[in-house]
Amino acid sequence: MNKHEGDKDKLSRRSFISAAAGAALGAVLPSGLSANENFTQKTLQVWSCGGLAEAFIPANGIFKEKTGVDISYTGAFAAALGKSLLGNAATEIFAGRVLALSKKLRKAGKMVSFKPLCFTSYVLVTPKGNPAGISDIRDLAKPGVKVILSPDASAPGGGAVTVILKNAGVAEDAMNNCVIKSSCVQRAMEDLVDGKGEVSVVEKRLTRMPLFKDKSEIIPIPEKFFPPKPLTFTIGIMKQAKDPKLAAHYIDFILSNEGQNFFMEAGFIPAISDKGREMTEKLGVKDV
Repeated sequence: MNKHEGDKDKLSRRSFISAAAGAALGAVLPSGLSANENFTQKTLQVWSCGGLAEAFIPANGIFKEKTGVDISYTGAFAAALGKSLLGNAATEIFAGRVLALSKKLRKAGKMVSFKPLCFTSYVLVTPKGNPAGISDIRDLAKPGVKVILSPDASAPGGGAVTVILKNAGVAEDAMNNCVIKSSCVQRAMEDLVDGKGEVSVVEKRLTRMPLFKDKSEIIPIPEKFFPPKPLTFTIGIMKQAKDPKLAAHYIDFILSNEGQNFFMEAGFIPAISDKGREMTEKLGVKDV
């Protein structure tokens, strides 16, 4: 078992997560990735948006098992990491949220290249059994429906959901029905699964976290209501990568079928999936 698995329940978007996870033996190496490669270093530094930690931690453990290379991993608020990287901070691999951030890092000469990693999506969630009979985002506007939201959560958590509600034409009524207004998306999800409300709007990834997995009902939201900016995650090699060959091998693994499976299991849309390729084209996720 992953020795860090017990810590995963404590993950927070605002807290830094550093881990090098262990993993099961016997997985097949992706094309071009060999456990016998001679790398010039035995540790690779990887930073990512904290929301990706549920996927990166087990993936990093598998990579170590295959290559013997330790992953020094940090997951935190993407905007804070991006700001520090645009300054004097340094890492070797960066997986960030919002395409514009990767483009800024490239333009500033901080990042060598980047590729699409995965995409997020938003869903309606209700307590188990869906006691209010929620079936559509418009139901949030019905009188008496107990809504839980986190409008003041750090970006893009609160802001993205607010845009979705506005696009669906239910923002004002949904806010009037709000029985809990949280400043944290995870806390809002906790309140929802505890039955303190009847419906919320969250990223699908939250429903896959150990604290919440299989503890709610999930109802899709039409993509036409999604704001485009928060949907995209990219992964890139930074200028400070000590062994570019190792950095490239790591990204090859993360973007392989095996690596991308961790992101699918964590509730994301893998970039290599048919849907991921569609979103890559639609959102223009290309290196510059």
